[in-house]
Amino acid sequence: MKAKDIKSLKKRYLVWLYKSVRDELDRVERKFTQLDIDRFILNELNKSDKDKAVSSFIGQFQDYIQNKENSALSLKFENKKIKPEYLFLSFKLEAIEKAIYKELGKAGLNQIKGLYEKEMIKRILGEREEKV
Repeated sequence: MKAKDIKSLKKRYLVWLYKSVRDELDRVERKFTQLDIDRFILNELNKSDKDKAVSSFIGQFQDYIQNKENSALSLKFENKKIKPEYLFLSFKLEAIEKAIYKELGKAGLNQIKGLYEKEMIKRILGEREEKV
């Protein structure tokens, strides 16, 4: 094989590895980031609902947040310690990023991270369009 073809194969494998591990980590981490936003929204809703006209809906949203928090904590922690599976994924993603850097340089790493983010946003927007 030509050196260019080998580099291309390595790049595709590294992209696949990055995507696979990042997806697994994001499944856990997005719950925590969503909780930050959900709590902010809940606080704003409580401020807006001075006459308690929508308090039952706010209560349901509060329950939703609590359930999400319980789910998030169970995915990442066990007996108040980070789960070994989660820790392994974190270490693995770091190692993959180092491998990308070694093989493709900083620009290659930034490109792969950028492509991943673009793809995730594309999927989100695509889901919204299908549900409308």
